[in-house]
Amino acid sequence: MARGQGAALDRKKLMADPIMVTTIVVLITFLTLFILYPLAILLVDSFVGDGGFGFGIFKRVFAMPTFTRAIGNTLKVGFVVGILSSLIGLLFAYVEVYVRLNKFAGGLFKVVSMLPVVSPPFVLSLSMIMLFGKAGIITRFLLGIYDNNVYGYWGIVIVQTLTFFPVCYMMLKGLLKNIDPSLEEAARDMGASRWKVFADVTLPLMLPGLGNAFLVTFIESIADFANPMIIGGSYDTLATTIYLQITGAYDKAGAAAMAVVLLCITLAMFAVQKYYLEAKTAATLTGKASRARMLIEDKSVKIPLTILCSLGAMFVIMMYICVPIGACFPTWGYKFFPLTGKWFAQVFTKYRGLKAFKDSFVLSLIASPITALLSMIISYLVVKRKFKSKGFIEAVSMLAMAVPGTVLGVGFIRGYSGGLFHTGVLQGIYGTGLILIIVFVVRSLPTGTRSGISALRQIDKSIEESAYDMGADSFKVFMTVTLPLIKDSFLSGLVTAFVRSITAISAIILLVTPAYLLITVQINEFAEKGAFSLACAFATILIIITYSAVLLMNLFIKYFGTSRKIKED
Repeated sequence: MARGQGAALDRKKLMADPIMVTTIVVLITFLTLFILYPLAILLVDSFVGDGGFGFGIFKRVFAMPTFTRAIGNTLKVGFVVGILSSLIGLLFAYVEVYVRLNKFAGGLFKVVSMLPVVSPPFVLSLSMIMLFGKAGIITRFLLGIYDNNVYGYWGIVIVQTLTFFPVCYMMLKGLLKNIDPSLEEAARDMGASRWKVFADVTLPLMLPGLGNAFLVTFIESIADFANPMIIGGSYDTLATTIYLQITGAYDKAGAAAMAVVLLCITLAMFAVQKYYLEAKTAATLTGKASRARMLIEDKSVKIPLTILCSLGAMFVIMMYICVPIGACFPTWGYKFFPLTGKWFAQVFTKYRGLKAFKDSFVLSLIASPITALLSMIISYLVVKRKFKSKGFIEAVSMLAMAVPGTVLGVGFIRGYSGGLFHTGVLQGIYGTGLILIIVFVVRSLPTGTRSGISALRQIDKSIEESAYDMGADSFKVFMTVTLPLIKDSFLSGLVTAFVRSITAISAIILLVTPAYLLITVQINEFAEKGAFSLACAFATILIIITYSAVLLMNLFIKYFGTSRKIKED
């Protein structure tokens, strides 16, 4: 009875607030138009066509040897990359949390965890080709090997593992820090060896988290477009097959059916990760540690693990450093020295690099505050408000996390090339910068929303209720009370959205038109042509831009963020 009266009172308050009602309606409209609608159109296109409604398109697509092979290839790569990334990430996380590291090793770990965030998704593919390709620095000019081939299955696996294991490392580091050390110390006191403690105590506690890391990496791997496109060679994956089906075969209906298959795989994995493993992870951990963990200082354990992880970290860092160095080679594959800056000059004089950087920068700069603000509004509604469509807003905003970029790109093509339901409505956004901005917003929305929800759950509702009691409306409360309290999350979401937007390729490569030159598309184009020095020059400037954005955000939060004010008080 009391609960029903409380819900009725909440609804009455909501309906009496026109700003809040308008915000909810606008949000639902945006999420429906630009997330649900493109995916729904993909589903409809997969069943309607080739002579009417039915499974005709799917039958035709599954009859293609390239497509069935691509499914097997994608799953094979996904599983192997998921396992390798999780194991390497676990090793790095365990060493950082349990072993007393020197400053050098600790610094290496921090750099490795940051690099995938600030770099384009295909940087390691370029490095792998430059170092270990047929004209590679190591293989051809140092070892004298001429018949090696880095393209194909193992090339994709190695590059994706090096790209994604830092994600697993960051996830598992947090899990290991939350395990109460008294559990492990009790086992040690009873005479168990370090290995037995790890196998019987630590590993069982974090198995759900390890499975979670595997599934996240698996989803990222099978949805990856850039790396298989550059280093895959003739080894087809679903993402590249969908792209070629549109750009090569001009078969939009077939591409839609392929996209639906890829979407079903990622959604299934995402559902397991989100609703099963995440819940198990939270229930398995024992909470905040009761006291500081006794770090391993035994040299027989410390030295081998530290050396192994440090060498791995240095190899990854070397792969990233190879990109700016490769941009300075005079003639790729024939002459490496003396270094030159001619390719950087040609980026701006011959290949319209200024327009590419300007277009990418401006579009990302427009999308970033929109994404950050939308994320905070959605987080606020989910955490602080009660209304019937709250679950819909939360679910759909997070859905984009499970949708591969290539699938989203095909959905936007099918959904807006002829307007809404082929009526011509909103057809004007197709081929414009607006549709690219919308895609950037949709792709970055889940990350900002998760960050905002975590921050808002730490704020006592009485703070906002006091403002309401003094006569402030919902807009004023959000802008003057809530948003300042979650300023750090807002700024973090803004920069994350900027970095994700300016380094995106899979979702926008099918939507970009000659009117817009984007950096990532240019890098992909030059890499496909074998112009690796030019591709590296573009990639180097892009890394500088993204790293500068992250650095500025960290400095801003350090000196003007919420945490600083709390410390001063």
